[in-house]
Amino acid sequence: MENTYTDAPQKAFLAGVCLPDTHRFEERMKELEGLAEACGLEVVGTAVQNLRRADSAFYFGPGKVEELKNAADTLHADLLIVNNTLSPSQLTNLSKAVDLEVIDRTNLILNIFAQRARTAEAKMQVDYAKLKYMLPRLVGLREGLSRQGGTGGSSLSNRGAGEQKIELDRRHIERRMTLLRRRLAELDKTRETQRSRRARAGLPLVAMAGYTNAGKSTLMNRLLDMCGGGLSDETPGSGTAEDTSKHVYVEDMLFATLDTSVRRIEPEGRRAFLLSDTVGFIDDLPTALVDAFRSTLDEALHADLILHIVDASDPECDAQMDVTEQTLADLGAGDIPVLTVMNKSDLAYPDGFPTAREDRIFLSAKTGRGLSELLDLIDRKLNAGSVTCDFLIPYSDSGAENALRRDGIVHACAYGEDGITVNATIEQAYLTKYEKYRK
Repeated sequence: MENTYTDAPQKAFLAGVCLPDTHRFEERMKELEGLAEACGLEVVGTAVQNLRRADSAFYFGPGKVEELKNAADTLHADLLIVNNTLSPSQLTNLSKAVDLEVIDRTNLILNIFAQRARTAEAKMQVDYAKLKYMLPRLVGLREGLSRQGGTGGSSLSNRGAGEQKIELDRRHIERRMTLLRRRLAELDKTRETQRSRRARAGLPLVAMAGYTNAGKSTLMNRLLDMCGGGLSDETPGSGTAEDTSKHVYVEDMLFATLDTSVRRIEPEGRRAFLLSDTVGFIDDLPTALVDAFRSTLDEALHADLILHIVDASDPECDAQMDVTEQTLADLGAGDIPVLTVMNKSDLAYPDGFPTAREDRIFLSAKTGRGLSELLDLIDRKLNAGSVTCDFLIPYSDSGAENALRRDGIVHACAYGEDGITVNATIEQAYLTKYEKYRK
């Protein structure tokens, strides 16, 4: 399934079926247009149909199929994009009926991910997801299925001669998927090693999650500019072009960034932490993608705190929040503390932001308003199990002062005759290491 949708002036005609159990249909059609534009396509028209149940052969009703063909012909469309997931037979039948290439919502998202993946890991994850999508749809994607895969002979390159081309394709895909699974498992072990190193360093992990285009990357860059910090030694996929700068890529479009980024944030007077940005969510995010990116999304499972980033200016923000919360729950991150960050509040509340609460804050990553309050809330949540006290460290054990700075937050330090008096905030788990110095 090669990505053939990147050359700009390709024209796309959008179509969707509204079934009785379809939720947010108008919003999803608008979202489909955004997805098409994010894939570099020009949307030339849209058609919708209300049905009690989808047609088993074409998904659309027979009359609507003819209407789609005529409209696409009139507008010189290059492909038809359907805002539903089509079965293999529906994909084949509809493509033949309208005499156009047909892709469904899942395929469109897969192609966007393929365009945006930059690290080797992300590319393998997308490749695996595309192959998993392609496998049951070979009949619709392969022409001339009756052709034979070879003409006989003893050469190893001819092994499988006499099988249909579809079967050779299937075996090739399955072998490729097995290889990708093995390589991704190896990278997953590397990621686990990185997490172990991070845990030993004592730096808490704060993971950002949210609907696509909610402003996660903008927020990360703002915090880096405000607090300093930079690349983490455990940044997944290090060595890519993105990792040559502490900033991450920002663009006002769906799925502008795909690769996970981890940055060290060092707010003055507060505890330093690692900030992780994960792939954005969307309604009906393809299961194949969730499975393929599970090791990347697992960053949220290992977080000490999740920042749920929300575009407060989007009329559908409540529904988008539900999608993110359900996705996190499906991943198994439902028990991790969550701080909801209502981003773009300058657009949603031009007369002034609502008052922040312990579980929700309103801010604008673009203007920087509310970031200091966000850092205060993060600090309080990260230090919820910590205590602040004084320690007297003798000069003979001066190395303990440096260790204390790594394990906690030092507020004040005084050098006296008896040793070094340190006022610091430290987690209960580390307190026993310094109990003998406690005043």
